[in-house]
Amino acid sequence: MEALVVTGKNILVTGAGGFIGSHLVETLLRRGANVTAMVRYNSNSSIGNLKFLSEDLRNKLKIVSGNIEDSDFVFRAVEGQDMVLHLAALIAIPYSYVAPRSYVRANIEGTLNVLEAARRLGTGRVVHTSTSEVYGTARRAPIDEEHPLQGQSPYSASKIGADKIADSYYLSFDTPVVVLRPFNTFGPRQSARAFIPTIISQALVRDEIHLGSLTPQRDITFVADTVEGFILAGIMPGIEGETINLGTGETYSIGDFAQRILQLMEMDKPIVHDAARDRPSKSEVMKLVSDNSKAARLLGWRPTTVLDDGLRQVIEFISANRELYAATTYTV
Repeated sequence: MEALVVTGKNILVTGAGGFIGSHLVETLLRRGANVTAMVRYNSNSSIGNLKFLSEDLRNKLKIVSGNIEDSDFVFRAVEGQDMVLHLAALIAIPYSYVAPRSYVRANIEGTLNVLEAARRLGTGRVVHTSTSEVYGTARRAPIDEEHPLQGQSPYSASKIGADKIADSYYLSFDTPVVVLRPFNTFGPRQSARAFIPTIISQALVRDEIHLGSLTPQRDITFVADTVEGFILAGIMPGIEGETINLGTGETYSIGDFAQRILQLMEMDKPIVHDAARDRPSKSEVMKLVSDNSKAARLLGWRPTTVLDDGLRQVIEFISANRELYAATTYTV
């Protein structure tokens, strides 16, 4: 059904060169959408993870390079689109301690630029990407969409601000916005800033695995399932103004994931706590586990990928692309 609905639609994906964005672009192209991929301008014309798309798919893709913080550029990119899937953001939590103002500009002002363009142009749907980090450490579990928001890092605070701007445009201007709130997503192409690639890339080249705190618990969804949630949020009628979690409803500690990955890789290496990788104690989010019942009810969405099957795909990708991962240094 989804393939019939997106065929021929003009869809802008911001943050298209990123991990989730590139998979989303690939799936949309395979289903016959007319996709415009917004990537950040850079001097070497890099298109990020879009380089992993097959040549025939890249030939069908329109790529525009610019800056999400430039409202004029964003307006031109949104013009003529039926739908905007807005993923562009700064997402690395450790770097948000270093450069918090950059997160306000990219995540809050960038989202404002998308929403204002969509309002002025009458765009049919905007899907704004939130994050489970806005919930902070769970006060109750599983976490539903009514859980209090807690800005425990500059990153999460900037995403709370962006979410509220999105809500305000729906309430003030009837802009057709859906806020999608993925819990941790993993899969091929993810950078070493995320803990799953960090574990795998180190296991391939180091004698021991260096990680920050091993006790925080995370709910992780395979990227293909997250992508399906984005597409459904873009096409499902009657859900404007809604905020929807995407997650599996299961949670494991970072240490558990490390042991699981080593078993899949048939390796026995020590896991070492590296305090330099810890978040500030009051900023660490200790437990994230989703209530995904709203996604099931409104979108008909449920994750289908078995955890170990997804991990094997990531192991295979990183093993084949070791040059992308500086496993001996800490990537902020």
